[in-house]
Parts: sequence; structure tokens; C-alpha cells
Amino acid sequence: MSPRATIEEVASTAGVSRSTVSRVVNGSTSVSPEALAAVRAAIDELNYVPNRAARSLASRQTHAIALIIPEDTTRFFGDPFFAAIVAGITGALGSSDYLLNLLIASDDPGDKMTSFVRNGGVDGALIVSHHTSDAFVDRIADAVPVVFGGRPVRRHEGDYVVDVDNVTGARNATQRLIDIGRTRIATISGPLTMVASVDRVQGFREALKDAGLSPYAEEEGDYSETSGADAARRLLAGGRPDAIFVASDLMARGALTALRASGLRVPEDIALVGFDDSSVAVSTDPQLTTMRQPMYAQGEAMARVLLSRLAGEDPPTTTILSTELVVRASA
Repeated sequence: MSPRATIEEVASTAGVSRSTVSRVVNGSTSVSPEALAAVRAAIDELNYVPNRAARSLASRQTHAIALIIPEDTTRFFGDPFFAAIVAGITGALGSSDYLLNLLIASDDPGDKMTSFVRNGGVDGALIVSHHTSDAFVDRIADAVPVVFGGRPVRRHEGDYVVDVDNVTGARNATQRLIDIGRTRIATISGPLTMVASVDRVQGFREALKDAGLSPYAEEEGDYSETSGADAARRLLAGGRPDAIFVASDLMARGALTALRASGLRVPEDIALVGFDDSSVAVSTDPQLTTMRQPMYAQGEAMARVLLSRLAGEDPPTTTILSTELVVRASA
């Protein structure tokens, strides 16, 4: 038996984007007559059979959407970021007929959840916290309408994304440290397999370059508190910065613990700026200066864009939310 044609093959044969093929398959009217004809011809030529979940939504609705988190359960339940995202999503879904299914990848390479989605378990999906290695998200995007929370590593034309301005947020966080007179400024980044982490490092470097400074050091964490402490100890082993921009509040709390264990004072010896403005930021002593990202609003916007897509509407493909510096005692 020959392998079933994929949506990418249809898109390549028709000379259109994958999202255009998806819109044709799902019966959207926001497709030009020329593209519609090309896609239909390619479908006939390749004998393409859409997955059941990607067929006409009007006739096969489950009234369920999936929130897909390619992380382990410890990270999901331990990070306030995810709680705020889920709260925003459920808030937006409250007035709709849709239920939310939470799918955490954990150690599964995505096979089980991909099968669930592609076999018609949900009408659409929201994907948050994806990494370079999470190739299965492309298979999910082939099957149902998807909205990404954060720019995907392999972005395709027509992908729908709700993100925060991570570059500008990191620039402003680092600028705060420059403005209070610090010159030996290091960063603890998130995992560099994630676009948000790379963007925050970019913003950190840009702010220093504009001030005529160079990064004192860069260490990588995984957004967990433990990784923040470990990264801070590595920084101290190589010298002593006078400030650290930390790419999440959880990692900043871990860094603060490690700095104090080394006999250093915050902010007198080393100033800290975090990122998120989660409940963690006010649980530390001193409380964290941090970049507030609108996590609830991001979850809410993701859900609203997906609901719009499921209704056959044509929402913006990219929504970027602003961040805001919140000054407290750590810097």
C-alpha cells in the first residue's frame, strides 16, 4: 500500500502554503479562486484523504480543544506561568461551547497525543512551550487548526501565533541594570531550544551593545528554580558579576538562594532582574524587580484566535503583547 499523501505534499504540488490547504480542507471561504482550484487539483492528483479531524468542522465537531504542553509534569505544575496561561484560556472559553483538554507531553515523544488529535479527539489545539525537538507539533498542525503560544521554532507561512515581545522585554530588563550603574552584567537564559529564550538573550545583548558594554557571562537554565541556582553557582565560579538578568522569576528565585548561600547581598553586591512578574516575584526577600508579561492575556488571546478560526473567520496570524518593567527591591 502506498503511503498516504501529506498536507505538505498537497501544498507543494499546488504551489501554496500548508495553511491554505488547511483552509480549503476545512471549508474556509478566505481562499482565492485560483488557490482553491490549485489545491483541489492537487488533492485529486495525489488522492489526498484529509484526517478525520481536519474534515469539515461543521459536520464533525467535538466541541473540545486541546492545550498541548511539551513539558514534564514537574515543570508544568511547578511554574506559575502555566497556571496563568490556563486561567486565561478557560476565561475565554467560558462563554463558548468548547471544553479544554490538557495534554502534557512528559516523556512521550508526542505519538499518543498526535494520534489522539489526528483521530478526531478535538476540533483545534493550542500549543505552548515547544522546543526544537518537538517535531510532532507539525503533525498536529496538519490535522486541526492550531494557535501557538510563542513563536514556533519552525514557523510556516500562515501559522497563528500569540506571543509577547521578548526581545524588547529583555532589552528593558537589562537597561534597568545599566541605569542603576551596573557594568558587569550576566544573564541566565532559558533553554536555547526555545525561541523565547533566544529572543531574551538577543534583547540582553542589544541593550549592552547600545551601552558600550559586553556580556559579563551567559549561563543557560531550563526555567526551573533549581536550574537558576545551578547557573548562578556557575557564574560565581567564573568571577563575580554585579548584576544578572534572569529569564524567569523561578530561575531568579533559585539564583537569589545561591547568591545568599555564597554570602552575597542582593542588590548591594549583585542586582537581579527576573521575567514574568508571577507570584514568585513577591515571594522572595528582597522582592524581585522583573518584566511583567501578560500571561493571562496571552492565554485569553490564544483561545480567542482559535475560536475565531473554528468559526471560519480570519483572525490576525500574529498577535504580539507588550511587557512592562516592575521595579521592586532586587534592582
